[in-house]
Amino acid sequence: MKNTDIKSRIENNIYSLISSTCSQRIDDKSRALHIAIIKKHYNATDVTVDYFRKRLDMDLVIDDTFYDPNTINTYIPTFKANFYYLDLQDFLKSCIERDDRSIAFYASLLRSLNFLDEHHKLLKTA
Repeated sequence: MKNTDIKSRIENNIYSLISSTCSQRIDDKSRALHIAIIKKHYNATDVTVDYFRKRLDMDLVIDDTFYDPNTINTYIPTFKANFYYLDLQDFLKSCIERDDRSIAFYASLLRSLNFLDEHHKLLKTA
């Protein structure tokens, strides 16, 4: 029961942060959040978001077997992709996965970007 509450709180926080970061001027923290969500969902590297043209440019990792965390990876097979999105908020929300590993990633992402503290301050003042 408690584990489900934590998962739903993290999921709700990430959804509300996506909404708030898409409805305001995009700053560095917002951009970092957007890119991290896209990288996680698509298993991508080198993600670039063009907010004006509504385009995503990224390298999708084709085969993870070449990746070794103990060595310097000079070659990982990737595929260049260029996406168009209609609504950034809807697109990012569709990238959110609900499995345990993804929820843990989102929790650490929220903590590392200090979004939780800022978001709770905003909720208390509202």
